[in-house]
Amino acid sequence: QHCRKGPEGYQIFDQILRSPPDFAILLGDFIYADERCPSPPNLPGSDFVASTVEEYRAKYRYQRADPALQRFLARIPVYVTWDDHEVRNNFSGPFEPLMAAGRQALFEYWPLAKEPSDPTRLYRKISRGAQLDLFLLDTRQYRSLNADPDGEEKTMLGKAQREWLIHGLQESRATWKVVATSVPLSNTKGGTQLRPGNDSWARGAEGTGFQTELQKIVKVILTRNVHNVVWVAADVHYAQVNRYDPDGDGVPDFYEFIAGPFSAGFGRGVAPDTLLRPTTLYSDGGFANFGRVTIGESGLQVEIVDDRGAVRFATTFPSR
Repeated sequence: QHCRKGPEGYQIFDQILRSPPDFAILLGDFIYADERCPSPPNLPGSDFVASTVEEYRAKYRYQRADPALQRFLARIPVYVTWDDHEVRNNFSGPFEPLMAAGRQALFEYWPLAKEPSDPTRLYRKISRGAQLDLFLLDTRQYRSLNADPDGEEKTMLGKAQREWLIHGLQESRATWKVVATSVPLSNTKGGTQLRPGNDSWARGAEGTGFQTELQKIVKVILTRNVHNVVWVAADVHYAQVNRYDPDGDGVPDFYEFIAGPFSAGFGRGVAPDTLLRPTTLYSDGGFANFGRVTIGESGLQVEIVDDRGAVRFATTFPSR
C-alpha cells in the first residue's frame, strides 16, 4: 500500500472479501516508511520519512486507519512478512542502521509470535493439513549488500534460514510446498544510486543478484525429487506466472506466482532470466491486483484478480 487518497479506502480489500479466503499472505511493502504522502491530494498523516520507532508506528497507524483495510483484517487471518519499504528502499539488514526501529514497529503492529531463543526471527513454516506447507521467508534481515557481486558467499537468506528451508522442503509430506519470498526468482529489480545492485534473486547485467544461492535451493528440489513447489512473490508491481524446467527434461519442476500491488505505482512485466528455463504463462501490469490460490483435487489453481473483481488470468498447476 502507498498513500490513502479518499475516505472510501483501499477498495481492493472489499473485493477480496467478496470471496473471503481461509487466510491471506502479505509480502510486505505495507507502509512505505521511506516515502512521503503529501496532503492534499492524499489524506493527512504520512507526509514524512520515518527514521525513529515512533515515526514507523505513525506510518502503521496511517494505514490501519483505512476503513476497507479494517474490514479485511477483522475477518481474514493473515500471515505476514516484510520487504524493503517497511524500513528503507532495497535495504540489506546487517548494513541498515534503521532496521531495528522498523522491525520493532513491525512486531508491534502484526500478529507475529516471538521465539524466545531468537526473538527477531521472522521466517517460519505454517502447516495447513495434508495439502499445504507454507514456508514464509525473510529476505531482508540477513542479506548481503545488493551491490556485492554474486557468488558463493553472497546470501539473501543467511545460512541458518537457507538450511532451514532446504531441510523443510526435503522433509515436507504436504502435497504442496509454497515458498513465500518477497522478491521474484528470475526478474531483475534494479537498484538506485544510493542502493546499487539488483534487489531480487536474479543476476543483474552487472553481475549482482543472489542467483548462486537460489541455485543451491533449486539443486535440492531437483536431486531430492521435491515435487509441487510453488514460489509466491510480490514487490515488482505487476502480475506474472512462470513455470520452470531447470533440468530441461520437459517436466515442470516448480512454479512462480507474482501478484500485486494492492495500491501503489504500477509497473509492466519484464521477461524472466533464462537460466532456470522459465515459461511465462502470463505477464501484465498497470492495474491493482491480488492473487487467489485454491488447492483442490485437480491441483493448485492460481488467479490474478483486479481491484474491480475481474479475473485477469487463471490456470491450474497439476500435482505430481
